[in-house]
Amino acid sequence: MPHLLAGLVDDAAVFPPGSATLPDALAAHRRHRDSWYAELVGPLLVPASAVVSGALAGALGGPAGAAGGPAGPAAPGDDSAGGGLAVGLIGDTGVGGLPAALAALPAGVTARQVEVAVAKRGEDPLPGLTALLGLAGRSGGVAFYAELPLTFGLTGALDAVAAARADGAPVAAKFRTGGLAAELFPTPVELAAVICACRDRELPFKLTAGLHHAVRHRDPETGFTHHGFGNVLAAALAAADGAEVDEVAAVLAATDPVPLVERARAARAADRPLWVGYGSCSITEPLTDLIRLGLVNGGHDVRARHDVSAGQDVDGGRDA
Repeated sequence: MPHLLAGLVDDAAVFPPGSATLPDALAAHRRHRDSWYAELVGPLLVPASAVVSGALAGALGGPAGAAGGPAGPAAPGDDSAGGGLAVGLIGDTGVGGLPAALAALPAGVTARQVEVAVAKRGEDPLPGLTALLGLAGRSGGVAFYAELPLTFGLTGALDAVAAARADGAPVAAKFRTGGLAAELFPTPVELAAVICACRDRELPFKLTAGLHHAVRHRDPETGFTHHGFGNVLAAALAAADGAEVDEVAAVLAATDPVPLVERARAARAADRPLWVGYGSCSITEPLTDLIRLGLVNGGHDVRARHDVSAGQDVDGGRDA
């Protein structure tokens, strides 16, 4: 697995439209983490509500509601930290419900990251962001991602996150790149502006929703045009090299995979700049695209075909 792609895809199997049960998602995640492509896979993303309710503990085989408290932040790529499972908490409970979820983590489960929307579209993000920054400052080094709407107050929110990060808080940004309505899909120029704004602030970011395939495409069922995760990867590389918004937007708008692949191949041994990764209901779908584009060698291991197909029983084929 090229170093550039390490930890690119978080496992969001339990979220719509995949909506796997927690037991099925846990079983599939363990297979992914034991596969030849394990380095591609980030933590299993779990709703905070499933932790508080005891559903995660029950799926792990313990009594519902059994909790050992957070075992500490997990090292990147390490599911054995604390003797068990590294997860990413998705704050469906809101910022206010996160302390209870962190405290209710089952024994042996570590929170590698916490992701939560701090405001709805059109709302001022600063009150929710202020609450999240306060929590991040007392949570033992777990990485926090503030999901910011690409509307009112974005610049001020980015400034606040960047300032907190510069002061040592383990915080970064997260943005939505799709959904059930056309307005949830940012244009290439809008997304390019956000990427460049993060670059200018030395601020890592995550993305969620809409990144169904490697290359920009139109979904024939919905009519929505989706960003490609390969486009985003190439755009992040371009931005890190100093490209401005118009050039980054052109990379995001490209539908020819060749220049995207060439840029990624040239950086395959490098750290991935700016873009931390994204959550996907399917691990096999992005992996298949990467193999088809020649960015991952899927034929070098005799287990490859078996391992890829083994994850398809719960993968929904869509991003969270």
